[in-house]
Amino acid sequence: MVLMLLSGYACTAQQSTSISAYKLVRFVQYLGGSYVDTLNINRMVDNAIEDMLAKLDPHSFYISKDDVQAMNEPLEGSFEGIGVEFHIKDDTLMVVNPIVGGPSEKVGVKAGDRITVIDGDTVAGIGLKIADVHKYLRGKKGTKVHITVLRRGVSGAIDFTITRDKIPIHSIDAAYMIKPKVGYLKVNRFAVTTSQEFADAMKKLEKQKMKDLIIDLRGNGGGLLSTAYEMASMLFESGKLIVYTKGRNNPRTDYLSSNKGNVFKGRLLVLIDEHSASSSEILTGAIQDWDRGIVIGRRSFGTGLVQNQLPLPDGSAIRLTVSRYYTPTGRQIQRPYDDGDAEKYHKDLIARFSSGELFNADSIHFPDSLKYRTLERGKIVYGGGGIMPDIFVPFDTSFYTPYYGALVRSGAFYQFVLKWIDANRSQLNAQYPSFEQFNKKFNVSEAMLNEFVAQAEANHKVKPNPEQLATSRNEIEMQLKALIAQQLYTTSESYEVVNPSNEIIQRALEVFDHWERYKHLVK
Repeated sequence: MVLMLLSGYACTAQQSTSISAYKLVRFVQYLGGSYVDTLNINRMVDNAIEDMLAKLDPHSFYISKDDVQAMNEPLEGSFEGIGVEFHIKDDTLMVVNPIVGGPSEKVGVKAGDRITVIDGDTVAGIGLKIADVHKYLRGKKGTKVHITVLRRGVSGAIDFTITRDKIPIHSIDAAYMIKPKVGYLKVNRFAVTTSQEFADAMKKLEKQKMKDLIIDLRGNGGGLLSTAYEMASMLFESGKLIVYTKGRNNPRTDYLSSNKGNVFKGRLLVLIDEHSASSSEILTGAIQDWDRGIVIGRRSFGTGLVQNQLPLPDGSAIRLTVSRYYTPTGRQIQRPYDDGDAEKYHKDLIARFSSGELFNADSIHFPDSLKYRTLERGKIVYGGGGIMPDIFVPFDTSFYTPYYGALVRSGAFYQFVLKWIDANRSQLNAQYPSFEQFNKKFNVSEAMLNEFVAQAEANHKVKPNPEQLATSRNEIEMQLKALIAQQLYTTSESYEVVNPSNEIIQRALEVFDHWERYKHLVK
């Protein structure tokens, strides 16, 4: 009898869906065939889909046909093109860096080159946009593109023929020994390639005698659930529950660690903040629930919904929430949301700032109904709105001034560094052939700082404020040095510049230095 009732209910629900779909199709047909004025039916359908998804939850959304590839690239971990980081400066396409091992580097394209012609079309001084550059330079692997560049110190133009190839989008921003025996990994996303990048970085650090590890997930908005599971499997013995998912039409699915190689068994710290979300919270939640490591920072964003990308007939797609995920203790990390009100949902970070949560852990309140206990030590943790760290580190505003904020928002830092390096590249390469020499000896001079302040005023309308400059000076000089390191070497070196001044990083190193005080937080 129960089976008959369930079957009858399923049939009724299916019939209702079919009738609603037919009703919508007929409505669109009426509009197209009978309405008094000409309508853009395609645009109206797109708008209707967007509106319906917006009322479901903050993470279900529509992707137009033109945007599908761009949306997939960060998760796929690669795209096909010539392999350059570029910037449009003074209406000129400038190579910031050729990607190491990519097609452009192989033929001799260098940082600072100005691309003036692509496949016979002049691209300088025409109001070029980033989307235009993608159309010119990206394309199928194996196809060719012809470019002409101008290079400082070289007379005349230089021609290159470049064969497009698959270009990786790296997920690991930094991997280095932050102190003897302690490795540091900065992960910016969870893409298809991330788990392999993570494994390679771990091998590199272990060759440098790493015994303990800091995984930095601050600012990491997530990505693929499967990647978080794969990374966790490198930190746990086989058979541990990492995460499970379930939804109305999706039965519970358990993801158990399945390590096929060496498991990292050293001490582990995970860094999170209010921008760590989704897969970052899956990995952090598993580590915290099993008492595998200590979590340091501020409460994470709170995204516990799983999306599937589903194709539509015209090449567009939707990302639809199909399940919720749960940490090993059964915690649901998703923050509350009201009928998909995305604007209100994302303003939660502003509310956290206003309430003082980013500055004081006592400002955060969890109801007892959301209390859970970790699986080894029985430590109290909470669900229902992000992951609360074991050690809270407040938001640092000691260096912040309205003047510094205006500099950041204007883009003055990046613009200045690009121009400054372009003018001084040869001297810098000769003076600092290695990052170690650069990091030890290079300092932002008074003349350089004054030049930066003047350019920010001239080019970005940021009016100087000597008093606020004095408050923010150390931070401004550090940011300039880090950006120069990034352009001369790699992104990893830029973290080596800024991390020694970062409060969360320093707290993490303190934990390792005084482990006896903190080991009660793990098994």
